[in-house]
Amino acid sequence: MATATPAQGTRTQARAREVHNPRARFVLPVLVAASVLWLEMVLRVQSDAPFLNSGLLYTVAFAVVAALAVFLVASFLHGLTRHVVVGLCLAAITLVYVSQFLYYDIFRTYYTVFSAANGGQAAEFADVVIVKVHENLASLTLMAVPLLLFLVLPKKAPWARHRFSWLERGIAGGLAVVLFAAALGGISLGDKERLGPHDMYFNNNEPVASVNQLGLLTTERLDLQRTVFGFEPELAPPPTPALPEPAEEEPGEAPAPTGTDETPPSGEGPVSGEERHTPVEEPVVYGENAMDIDFDALMEEAGDEELRNMHLYFSSLQPSSQNEHTGMFEGYNLVFLTAEGYSHYAVDEDVTPTLYKLTHEGFTFTNFYNPIWGVSTSDGEYVATTGLIPKSGVWSMLKSGENSMPFAMGNQLAELGYKTLAYHNHTYDYYGRDVSHPNLGYDYKGVGNGLEVKKTWPESDVEMIDVTTDEYVNDEPFHAYYMTVSGHLLYNFTGNYIAMKNRDLVEDLPYNEAGRAYMATQIELDRALELLMERLEEAGVADNTLIVLSADHYPYGLEKADLDNLAGHEVDSRFELHKSNLIIYAKGMEPEVIDEPVSSLDIIPTISNLLGLEFDSRLLMGRDVFAGTDPLVIFNDRSFITDKGRYDSLAREFTPDEGVEVPDDYRQLISDEVDRKFYYSALILDRDYYRVVVP
Repeated sequence: MATATPAQGTRTQARAREVHNPRARFVLPVLVAASVLWLEMVLRVQSDAPFLNSGLLYTVAFAVVAALAVFLVASFLHGLTRHVVVGLCLAAITLVYVSQFLYYDIFRTYYTVFSAANGGQAAEFADVVIVKVHENLASLTLMAVPLLLFLVLPKKAPWARHRFSWLERGIAGGLAVVLFAAALGGISLGDKERLGPHDMYFNNNEPVASVNQLGLLTTERLDLQRTVFGFEPELAPPPTPALPEPAEEEPGEAPAPTGTDETPPSGEGPVSGEERHTPVEEPVVYGENAMDIDFDALMEEAGDEELRNMHLYFSSLQPSSQNEHTGMFEGYNLVFLTAEGYSHYAVDEDVTPTLYKLTHEGFTFTNFYNPIWGVSTSDGEYVATTGLIPKSGVWSMLKSGENSMPFAMGNQLAELGYKTLAYHNHTYDYYGRDVSHPNLGYDYKGVGNGLEVKKTWPESDVEMIDVTTDEYVNDEPFHAYYMTVSGHLLYNFTGNYIAMKNRDLVEDLPYNEAGRAYMATQIELDRALELLMERLEEAGVADNTLIVLSADHYPYGLEKADLDNLAGHEVDSRFELHKSNLIIYAKGMEPEVIDEPVSSLDIIPTISNLLGLEFDSRLLMGRDVFAGTDPLVIFNDRSFITDKGRYDSLAREFTPDEGVEVPDDYRQLISDEVDRKFYYSALILDRDYYRVVVP
């Protein structure tokens, strides 16, 4: 029998000390936990949401649980294999945090699992990512520190060779279970306010608040879970319809005068026969913007409770009234534009005279908001063209491509015999517009399926108008829809073709370089509108064409300092940041100013009423701004503005307007209605509800 030499015995004892080194057992779990916590903290510092709140505790707890899960997997491996697997896990986790950091820096929100799975076309914007990496190099380097440190650790260190016992694994697993249960218990029993930990974990998909309250890894886990299995949020019950109360007569009250007595009620003396018999002008009685929908019958026929609840909710709403603006532009042609990155900052009498004319000679909206949603441009289009709130976690516009969408302008006007066309001067299938836009009622063209413009970045709005107007201006009635791209970020004079094209026109403007570049892109939009109006005049249809324009979102390609520079003051990041401009203009109309709060959700019901179309106001999330209903501007994080004040959901503070008193339960009542609008708008999309109810 062979015996071990003294040297072999020494090596065996050394390996045993490495394998069973008591201190080595702590290195791996501490390393992974510290790495995840580091990444969470760097991401948290970047966010606009509060840093110090109860969500910080849950973020830490869930991060440690995730780290322990990685450790448990690695504990079954050994040596180089363990080192490689842990390194790959850290690399994947770091990549997720870095990509979310960059996405937030551009879009002020985080991407969802659905967006990540469908984001292949984002490669077209690699230059934007490169610029953002350069701008955030210091922060991104900080995020990479844990991974870099791990990569330089020796692969044969004791922590990599330590053989974990089942007791050690059991302790780690037990700690993970205890931490997870404690966090979940705290969430279940603690703060239940909107955008709090409970709301984010059980009810809501708002990414920024979720990351702030639960951490990124937990947000990603919940998003994946909900994407695969779906989820049903809790919901405040719909309001019970109020029955009209009978009018009560005051005791002893004399009947109203009939106008047949010689002496008028004022006692001022007799009236002449001519005055006495002059007919009294009766007030105009307006109808309602509602369709003939038998909700009672639908409730009886509904095959499930969710559908019955939808019928109950929409039947409980009061339709908006038709009004003096109803049919104001009936029979008009319609040109409807969603303008990339457009803002009221772009309106200048000298620099953008056409935008100035359309803004000041039509309906002037002084308090218009264009909130940003989860999928930036696509969701902005969805709101403007459907009057619905996008569903979080999916591309609502793309998903709607399989649904009945009767209130989209293309479908409404096509029913009346209009020629309906849509155009986009960038890749035609970006965001799946080749699916969604034909379903909105349009014969759709973009770059790659029939729209021929010079391929630059971004492409020219002027060229798009130039090559498309002949397709409809001589074929009344018509409706053309445009999604522009000239106003797209980045706002500089090196990588933005449109900014470089118009650089000489902005050299003397009193803004920094980013502000001047932004204005140069908006000049292209202004020149496109100028050309559009010339073509309408040449075809003799300008007097009979309504022009509607709004943005997809605020120009988030500008840094906060750039926006402040454009505005000439520090812009409030909660509400003023999303303030914008809505254009509704027809040649020769009487200008009118609308001061009450209005949002992009209100566009479809408002222009439907102005065109005298048949629609059901109960089935849209916005309102006709001329109907006299209470204004409500809704933001993605469920903050809101009304004619009585504004609610900041992050600060959880309602601020009444100056001189306005509101009931104690006002904020709660409006918040409940906001929740219902999010909930039922998502169900309209999920259940293809319009196909069920619209005649």
